[in-house]
Amino acid sequence: MNFATRAIRVAQDPDRQYGAVINPIWQSATFAWESLDDIPEFDYTRVANPNRDSLEKVIAALENGQFCTCFASGMAAIVAAFSLLQAGDHVLVASDIYGGTFRVAEKLLPRQGIRVDTFDSARPESIFEVAGPETKLLIFETPSNPNLRVADIAAVVSVARELGILTVFDNTFASPALQRPLDLGVDIVVHSTTKYISGHSDIIGGALVTNDEDIATRAFEYAKTVGAVPSPFDCWLTLRGVKTLSVRMQRHCENALALARFLESHPKVASVTYPGLASHPDHEIAARQMSGFGGMIAFEVVGTPEDAKRVAEATRLFLLAESLGGVESLIGYPPLMSHATMTEEERVARGIPPTMLRLSVGIEDIDDLIADLDQALAKVAEPIREGHGLAAVR
Repeated sequence: MNFATRAIRVAQDPDRQYGAVINPIWQSATFAWESLDDIPEFDYTRVANPNRDSLEKVIAALENGQFCTCFASGMAAIVAAFSLLQAGDHVLVASDIYGGTFRVAEKLLPRQGIRVDTFDSARPESIFEVAGPETKLLIFETPSNPNLRVADIAAVVSVARELGILTVFDNTFASPALQRPLDLGVDIVVHSTTKYISGHSDIIGGALVTNDEDIATRAFEYAKTVGAVPSPFDCWLTLRGVKTLSVRMQRHCENALALARFLESHPKVASVTYPGLASHPDHEIAARQMSGFGGMIAFEVVGTPEDAKRVAEATRLFLLAESLGGVESLIGYPPLMSHATMTEEERVARGIPPTMLRLSVGIEDIDDLIADLDQALAKVAEPIREGHGLAAVR
């Protein structure tokens, strides 16, 4: 089966009892045993549940993976990947990683005796500069959050394998509809299923996918032990959302490209970062390893941080909110939202200036979205210099 068909049909046959096309919500904490000699497939929902089982099989199939464990959030899935480490180990975190991952690496891992360093995923050779005998795992993402840089996944994996380092990849921004890292050699893929996989901003969830049976077993045991698992209803809602993942991503990509082109020509926009633009420094890499360029855009407003905030607060269709990947369009200000835990110095060093805004482009009518950004940008004072773009503000 091809991707769109798998999203609808894998592990989602009609209910065996009544033939319901959509399976019921198995909203039960526990399940009855027929006898002590016959252990049931499901006995306690913290351990496993029919709705979660279906969701895990779908996500694994979409990532071309063999094993998937679902979690209560994307961060829970990331922490599950970190749980493979032990005291004395060394972990490498991409310098442009999501703020929540950065927070875990900076605040929690050192308490467990795990040493953390950063590397530049845009330069795979930088791994050699910071790795050592104790380096057991590295984590990266692409397109990155929020500056949308694109790393060469296969190149990073190649260096990591040479050094015997386990690779963890956050595929949330692209989703398996656009990018399948396991096919490029990654060991573990993690997702915030809250985002594109669910697609409707109504659940919190996460997933860890791998082709390594030992890793899968350890992920399952971690989920069972700590109980960081999604509810049956959240799994059911995610299954409902994933059915339209393929068609939604097509529209997200189409709208985002049109908006990026509009912003690139706008006199009150200093720069636009979108992998689908030829001006993006990693456009060729993105075109090679992605089947579409996604629904996320980062752009800088000409002027001050206050001007950027004014634009964020002036939109009418773009909702000022955290998160991403839903059918509705969102606008965010990373310094106060996704990357608020970093200092301004840390943000700037990672390519997150105080005039940056991040868009999660939804599936509304593109003309309405363009008009909304246009009226919001009108709130910014006219540029002092003639022209537009980076050349005008340097």
